[in-house]
Amino acid sequence: MTSSTWSPSSWRERSALQQPEWPDAAAAAAALERLQASPPLVFAGEARDLRENLAKAIDGRAFLLQAGDCVESFNELSTQRIREKLKIMLQMSAVLTYGATLPVVKLGRIAGQFTKPRSEPFERVGDEESPSFRGHMVHDDARTAEARVPDPRRMVEGYNQSAATLNLLRAFTKGGYADLTQVHLWNKDFVASSPEGRRYDILANEIERALAFMAACGIDLTAERRLHEVDVYTSHEGLLLDYEEGLTRRDSLTGDWYDCSAHLLWIGERTRQPDGAHVEFFSGVHNPIGVKIGPTATGAEVVELAERLNPLHVPGRLTFYARMGAEHVRELLPPLLRAIKEEGHPVLWASDPMHGNGIRTAEGVKTRRFDAIMDELEGFFTACWEVGVWPGGVHLEFTGENVTECLGGADDVLEEHLSTRYQTLLDPRLNARQSLDLAFRLAELMRQAPR
Repeated sequence: MTSSTWSPSSWRERSALQQPEWPDAAAAAAALERLQASPPLVFAGEARDLRENLAKAIDGRAFLLQAGDCVESFNELSTQRIREKLKIMLQMSAVLTYGATLPVVKLGRIAGQFTKPRSEPFERVGDEESPSFRGHMVHDDARTAEARVPDPRRMVEGYNQSAATLNLLRAFTKGGYADLTQVHLWNKDFVASSPEGRRYDILANEIERALAFMAACGIDLTAERRLHEVDVYTSHEGLLLDYEEGLTRRDSLTGDWYDCSAHLLWIGERTRQPDGAHVEFFSGVHNPIGVKIGPTATGAEVVELAERLNPLHVPGRLTFYARMGAEHVRELLPPLLRAIKEEGHPVLWASDPMHGNGIRTAEGVKTRRFDAIMDELEGFFTACWEVGVWPGGVHLEFTGENVTECLGGADDVLEEHLSTRYQTLLDPRLNARQSLDLAFRLAELMRQAPR
């Protein structure tokens, strides 16, 4: 799959969009060298396991749940925050698995989601203008020109924070916290008092009765590892190519290159040019790769991307995230689905119903409507069914915190509520109740899907 001319640095010969201009070249070189000498964050074998699980989701034998923060913060690394994110993902997975009778591939936007592309190079707050915030791995979020100077040493800090997050994530998922026999313990106080919390309690009781039935039949539940621990993989947008190059390693078993910063990396809508630096870099690593596909994409473009990124047609290697917007998805997505299907590319199609549905209030606050998010999800399923493609996953921005950033949903968040707990660094996220509400509605959609 990797071209004979490819190397971890061959992207530097291409046009690289959305990259910071490091003011100190020597400091950037030192940071890259430090990353290259650091242990990998994930291992090639784990990335291959994820690829095999994603391959099952292509033809309806699994479903991808990919979710997490819009952008992670250097200031919010804590055991409680990581546990709350994991708790919501486990709750949503339980709803989807039990409600739709399908295994769920759990993939977090976590342990590396420290950068974001921006539409404009500058942003204005009042009378002040400063460089747009691009994530804590690039610079600080304070709205001053001094704070927004790119600092390559932050890549090393991002690596350290990702390592700490991964240690906690692995401890939780393998140390008993994810035990399916403890589904009631995943509930949160503010969810337990809501209609969605009561629906979850009913489902948790059904799961416990099913497990009790299995035990009564003589099945040794304590010996079944899959009931007591889970695999949660990591992902982030592979935007900052210096960082990704610094963590690329050659696998000692296969000799193939892997980007060991995460199990899956995705290419954003703004950087998916087939001849660009990002596609060049990710064409050479053997991780599962995702690409965000927006409303301007054509059938020829998505086919070219599939050929560049997965020329050997390896199932599970390539995921396309459709982010069309609720008003466009039913019209614009089917031609892309047909183009890929006709060429025989084994692409996993997932919905990103968040990024095409951003709006601003009259006061200029960036938000999203829960109903629009659900409308795009329903449109995505309709488009896939129309073409005969399995709607294989969803990609969400959520948090385990009780924020008020998206309108509507289980909390019925109104515009006047947004200022109450609007905490995101960039894009608005679903809170815990809204996420659980979405999971129940998504499970109902999945049950309608022709197998």
